[in-house]
Amino acid sequence: MLILTCPCCGMTGEETEFHAGGEAHLQRFGPGSTEDQFEEYLFMRENPKGVHFERWRHVNGCGKWFHAARSTTTLEVYGTYAAQTHEPPQTLRDKITAKVPGWTWREFQ
Repeated sequence: MLILTCPCCGMTGEETEFHAGGEAHLQRFGPGSTEDQFEEYLFMRENPKGVHFERWRHVNGCGKWFHAARSTTTLEVYGTYAAQTHEPPQTLRDKITAKVPGWTWREFQ
């Protein structure tokens, strides 16, 4: 079971208190985009074995969205951070690198 801490209100709880919202840091395309860009936005998702960044919502708490970094193999949560950031904080990336040398995810490492 995942144990997550909401960075917005500071509450820690089991994953049943939260709702997963899919992959984090997607570049969204709308009107004026090419068909290839829109197809990539709709269908192309990372499905890594290892480090993954996801969106979560604290449904039984403050109701706000945030991002979480976790391992898909061990379910270890490396950390959570505000959804308004465009990339994972450097401190979190350093923490992941210390535990998983050589990891990559999209353009982040």
